[in-house]
Amino acid sequence: MLRPLIALSGFALMTSPSSALASDEAFEFWLNPSVSTGLDENTGIEIETAQRFRDADDGRADTYFARLWLNQQASDTVTVSGAFERRINDGSANETRLIQQITTRHSIVRTRLRLEQRFVDSADRMGLRLRPRLGLSVPLDIDGRWSLKSDAELFLTLRSNNRGGDQGLTGLRTQVGIGYDFNDRLSISAAYLRQQDFVDRGPDDVGHAPVIGLEFAF
Repeated sequence: MLRPLIALSGFALMTSPSSALASDEAFEFWLNPSVSTGLDENTGIEIETAQRFRDADDGRADTYFARLWLNQQASDTVTVSGAFERRINDGSANETRLIQQITTRHSIVRTRLRLEQRFVDSADRMGLRLRPRLGLSVPLDIDGRWSLKSDAELFLTLRSNNRGGDQGLTGLRTQVGIGYDFNDRLSISAAYLRQQDFVDRGPDDVGHAPVIGLEFAF
């Protein structure tokens, strides 16, 4: 068990940028409850929500969203998904997203590739963004109820919502946390998340947030 823990810690450190770089730091608090149900053996739907609370003094708006997912189990290790999302940014432009996603499992390794079409209210045009993510999920007990998780996700803007806006690598999200499965229907998780938005002509915007997740299936 020690080796996976060391590997996981090293992974989180390697994927976190150096704190020596100039940045504007801010504290946030995120909640991420979801509920899901199966339609058949390989197909399910999920309603995922999030509440992200930020300090108004930092000029960042609170965010609330709801996503309706359709998930298809392509194999024992691959899931293909699509979602419709409506996002409310309190005091800022709201947004609608269409999402296509592939997730995989390989022993303790987890991967996710997400493509987003972003329709921001009052923006010039539709934005397009790719989000590859690599992570680890390490079981901590024999029954597999407890797990230690870490991942790193890149934000690649393929088409900005506004002409002349930033494109290319525009962000990095890293997180590490612990999860517990009460049974087949209910699980909870707690994590520390670091979100860094890269700014070309100024200090990067960095958010630090505890994240509480709750998943219920019926």
